[in-house]
Amino acid sequence: MSAESNKKRLGLVQSIERWAASLPDSVALRFEGEAITYKELNLRANQVANGLQGLGVEKGDRVAIMLPNIPEFVYVLVGTLKLGAVTVPFNTLYKGGEILHILKDSGARVLIALTNFAPMINETRPELPALKHVILTGERNLLFAHPESTAFIQLVLPGDFIKDVDGAYEKMGHILLKIMRELGVKEAWYKHRGSIRVRGEKIATFVISEVEGIALINAVVFLGPLDTRDFLRVVWVPPEIRDKVVEPLTSVQQETGKRPLWDQVKETVVAAMEKGFQVEIKEGSMVRDELFGYEKLRSLAYKPR
Repeated sequence: MSAESNKKRLGLVQSIERWAASLPDSVALRFEGEAITYKELNLRANQVANGLQGLGVEKGDRVAIMLPNIPEFVYVLVGTLKLGAVTVPFNTLYKGGEILHILKDSGARVLIALTNFAPMINETRPELPALKHVILTGERNLLFAHPESTAFIQLVLPGDFIKDVDGAYEKMGHILLKIMRELGVKEAWYKHRGSIRVRGEKIATFVISEVEGIALINAVVFLGPLDTRDFLRVVWVPPEIRDKVVEPLTSVQQETGKRPLWDQVKETVVAAMEKGFQVEIKEGSMVRDELFGYEKLRSLAYKPR
């Protein structure tokens, strides 16, 4: 960083701190009808700076920022500058290869991004040894589903069954990949934590969590085309991040020309799960642990925020 550039960045921080002290109620930012004062801006920036400092970020360290035009971008930018760290902001439209190049080239220790980018970041993270922390913020990911287009899979296992989370993600990813290929999707691929894709489009996704001693694996598979326009009529998404919140989707039907029958899907899933996790799956009502896991997860999903 040049001395002139460093001077400008320091001047920005000092100006915000001065305005926060002398004009605390003056509007610094406006976003979607909300007015954010200099006092609030400085407070949030201080919180970011303290949080990064707690992670060991020091003067000169690189902090990558992958955020659209939302207030969190300003908080992170100013907070990072307060520490004397170097900001590496980049376009939210970048794809996996571009993200990988920027993070490698900059040697960023921390990446701050929208929650929506988690699957894409996780797919590249094994190739980024310098990246120690990924912090997610801002808009939340949207996962659309419809009973005629989507299959839900939930596997409930004893909590000690999954001791290595990365290993569990790797195993589940390849189980889903096998299911896709059994259903005729030959070009499906999986890299690391997140989603099964065909080219760059998502065809299945999953998450692994632990709730009070029970391991839960929840997966969604897109069997038929899903039109998200109806959802977006009632769920408003800022235009500048819509292409990231709503990932490009494909389905088994679109890739093979035929939607699989439900019995075929069920048999394929059961066989792959039994072989992959070395468990026996029997059709029938949920047992106590399964019911508990389902209800617990459901209550967390509807917990007020």
